[in-house]
Amino acid sequence: MIKNIVFDFGDIFINLDKEATFKELATLGVSQITEEMMAVAHQYEKGEISTNDFIDFFHQNFKVNETDLVCAWNAILLDFPKHRLQFLKELAASNKYRLFLLSNTNDLHIKWIQNDWGSQLYNGFKNCFEQFYLSHEIGFRKPNADIYEFVLRENKLKAEETFFIDDTLENTVAAEKLGIQTWNLIPGKEDVVDLLMKKEMNT
Repeated sequence: MIKNIVFDFGDIFINLDKEATFKELATLGVSQITEEMMAVAHQYEKGEISTNDFIDFFHQNFKVNETDLVCAWNAILLDFPKHRLQFLKELAASNKYRLFLLSNTNDLHIKWIQNDWGSQLYNGFKNCFEQFYLSHEIGFRKPNADIYEFVLRENKLKAEETFFIDDTLENTVAAEKLGIQTWNLIPGKEDVVDLLMKKEMNT
């Protein structure tokens, strides 16, 4: 029986344009995504480097100024359909499941969301969850096993009683290896509001 639900954030609740940042960076002269660049982004997602260090990396290597980089970096973030918030609030109010958020994200993205949404919407969303785990705050990132083990351990959850929803297959495969049940949601074809129709939630 499912007792706990762990949600990803991007393309589960807030819509994303995953190609937008790459396109914007290309207009700024960053035409190739290098291994070093991805390593820095992953360090930033895990909170291992500061926002200033992240910005400085692009300035030193590509002469991109802070304002342009922040705009390009946040171009991935789109709207938050209100029917998803309503679904989440109703699910939280039912007290049927323990709800958690687990997101690979970073300081710049969260600050943009907080500013774009406003404190009332952001806090209303955050308060639906028992725990609100952001990778840059906890020092882990998906799909590494340690991030799932951290959530299970910290909250005394049983993997077989836990359901994880993420739009990235690599992330759900990693969770499944620990015995967590998963839904690899396909953005544009599926919506998180249909969660309770999943057969796994009714067995």
